[in-house]
Amino acid sequence: MMASEVTTSIGTDAGTAAPEARRPRVLLVWALVLLAAFALMGVLVALHVDGPFTQPVDDWWRRVVGAAPDGGSHTWFLPMFFQYLGEAPGALFMVILLPLGLVAVGRWRSAVFVFAACMVSLGLYSQGMKNLVDRPRPAVDEALELFGPLFRVDHGSFPSGHAVAAGAVVFIIAALIPARRAALRTTWWIIGAFIMVGMMWQRTLINAHWLSDAFFGVAAGAAGVLLMWWAFWPWLQRDHDRPVWFLHRRARP
Repeated sequence: MMASEVTTSIGTDAGTAAPEARRPRVLLVWALVLLAAFALMGVLVALHVDGPFTQPVDDWWRRVVGAAPDGGSHTWFLPMFFQYLGEAPGALFMVILLPLGLVAVGRWRSAVFVFAACMVSLGLYSQGMKNLVDRPRPAVDEALELFGPLFRVDHGSFPSGHAVAAGAVVFIIAALIPARRAALRTTWWIIGAFIMVGMMWQRTLINAHWLSDAFFGVAAGAAGVLLMWWAFWPWLQRDHDRPVWFLHRRARP
């Protein structure tokens, strides 16, 4: 619902206005709504770190999805893809390779947007909340045959940094796709939904996070990027209308 509304509004604005047009209010509204939900959940978790109001659902989901260390359900290609997406390979792509690639094709404004979006979502929102809340991660419960994290993790379960990264990368790439490329953007939203849901599944599969950590992590990643999408809107529109420099040169007589 949210992605559809954002896409529809942006498509209308971009199709009827000049690149210097006003920033779409829907981006700012959704950024603030998601940020408020994330902050409220952070407060509620901080008030009761061992059992916030989502704990019954978190416990149920853990019993359904959580993997055992001696099984192979958490080590095949798909869960490992999500594992690496939120670690060094994913960070290398988002913070270094993608901005450098954008600069190489003459879209330095978009590169600045990507870097700023990463700093807000992955840095300010994710790490800031982790240090403020410091929710315990799922622990071993031998009586219920439940296990702790199956991969190395840092402190603080709320929010899931991997989930923040998933939400951020989906919305960052959506922002880089011109609204006139409606089919491409729709295709990306479908892929992006798979990435975000898949990351929530993987983080709970390996017992690294509670379901609420992953859900609100995705929300935080989206919120940070939406805020920067709104702030950088004029620059992004200029880059959308700017031909790639080497293709432009090749087209000259």
